[in-house]
Amino acid sequence: MTQLLSLDVPQKLENNLREFLHNVCERELRLATAESCTGGLIASLLTDIEGVSHVFERSFVVYSDEAKRDMLGVPAHSLEVYGAVSKEVAIQMAEGALNRSRADIALSVTGFAGPPPGNEEEGLVHFACACKGVEPLHKEIHCGAVGRTQIRLSSVEAGLGLMNEALRKTA
Repeated sequence: MTQLLSLDVPQKLENNLREFLHNVCERELRLATAESCTGGLIASLLTDIEGVSHVFERSFVVYSDEAKRDMLGVPAHSLEVYGAVSKEVAIQMAEGALNRSRADIALSVTGFAGPPPGNEEEGLVHFACACKGVEPLHKEIHCGAVGRTQIRLSSVEAGLGLMNEALRKTA
């Protein structure tokens, strides 16, 4: 039986989260996330840090295709043509989160954190970061079949890296 909520956040990742939130706080920006395979983990970690978590505006946990359509406005056509785990859908998720919130920076993540259906690649994760006035950024990672926890932790790190890159572009 798998133990639930057994996530040990590496100290380096926690330090990077603190530094990022401090930078966002100094710039008086607000954050939103649109998460599928991470199930709200990024939002949870961004709100765990006292004193700077007020920069977090909201999160959309959109695990199903229906939730992606209803909550973020991802077109059904995109989900059918590209699939939920794709660059196109990740970008549409980030733009939807930005447009449906008061955030200045919105991060999306969609991927396969466990054994995927059919011939899909386990550990494939797509990210997008949308900011007001800047072209959306995209990132893709390939974690392999390393287990849900490690894929989700790697996703937090990659998403944080993409948000940092977006923060630099909004300067």
